[in-house]
Amino acid sequence: MLMTTNEPVGAGALVEGEAAALYRLMTWLSPAFPVGGFSYSSGLEWAVEAGDVTDTASLADWLDAMLGDGSGFCDATFLVHAYRAAEAGETTALNKIAELAAAFVPSRERQLETTSQGRAFIDIARAAWNADGLDAVIAVCSTPLVYPVAVGVVAAMHAVPLAPTLHGFLHALVSNWISAASRLIPLGQTDSQRVLVRLEAAVAATANRALDAALDDLGSATFRADLASMRHETQYTRLFRS
Repeated sequence: MLMTTNEPVGAGALVEGEAAALYRLMTWLSPAFPVGGFSYSSGLEWAVEAGDVTDTASLADWLDAMLGDGSGFCDATFLVHAYRAAEAGETTALNKIAELAAAFVPSRERQLETTSQGRAFIDIARAAWNADGLDAVIAVCSTPLVYPVAVGVVAAMHAVPLAPTLHGFLHALVSNWISAASRLIPLGQTDSQRVLVRLEAAVAATANRALDAALDDLGSATFRADLASMRHETQYTRLFRS
């Protein structure tokens, strides 16, 4: 069984249940879902201006590092643990995960990026896609939910299975990075898709690592990307908010 929802289904309704969960997941992680992802580059804007990212090869290398050794893996791990805590009703653990995830962000602009998207995701989910118990779970968190935690909590409360949620989240994350780079370098549509193809295995590997990772396994080694997110706020001309 790939997909289920929190709606009761009969013995012959498995396909319908899977379709409902897939529909929600594709909606939440679509570029059309209004969380403002198009406004952020996660430091890529500075990396392009500095000459670190100039073409498809350098972009793919940069994003591969961010996925496996930087914010991609960390966000994926936080999503996994938030999902499991929300699913199990472990509100104390969820609050601690939310606090740690908020503290793990390396720069002020990245903090703005992930908290703004997290807040927007929660607000829209509650208004249009609310689920039983979602309000109560959110209420126990003493800190604003960063984006990966927000996605994990909402998916858990809708009973959308963890593995496809995680894979979809990472695909959306990479797609947004590539979309920003396509405007900055710039890249054509075909080259953008070639980068996405190159990162397919990296997305799967990062998702698999995150599913097995403990919170003690969290860590980042993408110093240049972290510096890019810090230096972005001093750029003279900027298209993006991070």
